[in-house]
Amino acid sequence: MEGTGTADIGAIDSASAYQQSFGILKDRTTYMNGWQTDTEGKYFDYRTNLKDTMNAGIKSIQVKALGPTAGGAGTAGYALVPIYVDPRIVDTSRKQTPLVEMIPRVTNLGLTADYNTVTAKGAAYTANSDAALPEADDTEDRSSVGIKYLYSVGRVLGPMQAGMPSYMMEGFQPNGGAVTSFSPIGAPNAKQFEVLKKAKSMKELEENLILNGDASTDATQFSGIVKLQGTTNQLDKDSAALSYSDVETSVQSAYDDGGMPKLAVCSSSVLTDLRAIMLDQFRFTPAEMAAGNTLPFGIPTTLVLQTMVGPIPVIPSRFLSNTSGSKQIFFLDTDFIEMRVLQDMTYEDLAKINDSNKFMLKIYEALIMRATQFNSFIDNIA
Repeated sequence: MEGTGTADIGAIDSASAYQQSFGILKDRTTYMNGWQTDTEGKYFDYRTNLKDTMNAGIKSIQVKALGPTAGGAGTAGYALVPIYVDPRIVDTSRKQTPLVEMIPRVTNLGLTADYNTVTAKGAAYTANSDAALPEADDTEDRSSVGIKYLYSVGRVLGPMQAGMPSYMMEGFQPNGGAVTSFSPIGAPNAKQFEVLKKAKSMKELEENLILNGDASTDATQFSGIVKLQGTTNQLDKDSAALSYSDVETSVQSAYDDGGMPKLAVCSSSVLTDLRAIMLDQFRFTPAEMAAGNTLPFGIPTTLVLQTMVGPIPVIPSRFLSNTSGSKQIFFLDTDFIEMRVLQDMTYEDLAKINDSNKFMLKIYEALIMRATQFNSFIDNIA
C-alpha cells in the first residue's frame, strides 16, 4: 500500500482507503500476530482498536460515494430510492349530476313507456229548462316513448389486478347535488377502480341526456328536456340580457297553461346573472337568496326565486351552455316529469378470453314529460 496520489473530492484512491482502515499507522505496521505477546502476556491483536476506525471510514465512504443518484438508471435518476406515489387520485373531469337524483324514477314494464293525456275537454254550457242536451266530446291522446340502452364497458388486465395497490378517489362521489361537496371513495384494487370510474361516467351520460338527449339526431338516445320542450312556452331573448321581468313572464306562461313550476335549471352563467339581479336590483343579501332551503336528497339550493307560483329554487348545470346568445333557464313542473326505468344500473361480467376481466354497466330507461305546457323556459340569453 504505497500509493500516495491525491484524491479528487468524493473519490476513493489507495491512500484514502488505507487511511479509512488503518488511521495513522505507518505502512507495513504489524497489527496482529498470534505468535507474539505483549508486555502483559496477551497475544498481540490491534484489530479491536482498528474496528472503530474502520467503521468511521466506511460511513465516510458512504457519504462521499453513495448519493441519491447512484446505482444506475432509474426513475428521475434515483435508482436506489423507491418512488412513493400519493394514494389519492383526483378526477379532474368530474361533474355533478343533480337531475339524476331529483327526477322521479318510475319502473316501466316493456320496451316503451306509454301514457295518455287529455288534450281538450268538451265545453260545459248553460241552457234553458228542458232544452236539448247535446254531449260535449273530449280529446285524449296516447304517447309512446321507446326505452333506450346506456352502456359503460371496462377491462382490467391480470397484471394490473395483481400489481396495483389500493387508492383513494379523492372528491369523486358527488353528494347528490349541483353545488354540494364531493366525498372521497376507496378503490381497494384495480377492478374496483375501473368500476367506479365507469359508474361515474354512466351517471354523467345520464345527466347529459336528461338535458340534451335528442332521439331525432341519434336514435340510440332518449330525448331530453331541451328537445322535448321544443318551443312550448319559449321566451326568446334573441341575444339580449336577462331581466327579472323575463322570469316573471316565463313562469306566468307555464301557470296560464296549467303548470306550477317547482324547479329551475340553468347554466352557471345564467345563475350568476340572476344573482346579480337579486343583489343589485332588489338588494338581497347572499344569505337571503337561499334562505336555508334544501331540495330532495339533501341538495341545497343556490338561489330561490319568489314567483307568482311560490318559491322556485334554482340549480346550475354543467351540461347547459354558457355561450352568450345560447344560454337558457328552464322552469319545470317536476310532478309531470319521470324517468321510466326498465332496468336500473346493473353490473355484468363479460366473456373472459384472455388474461383480463371485462365487464359492463348498463341502464335501460327513457325520459318522459307528460305535459310540456306545464313548463316554460327563457332561451338565447346574452
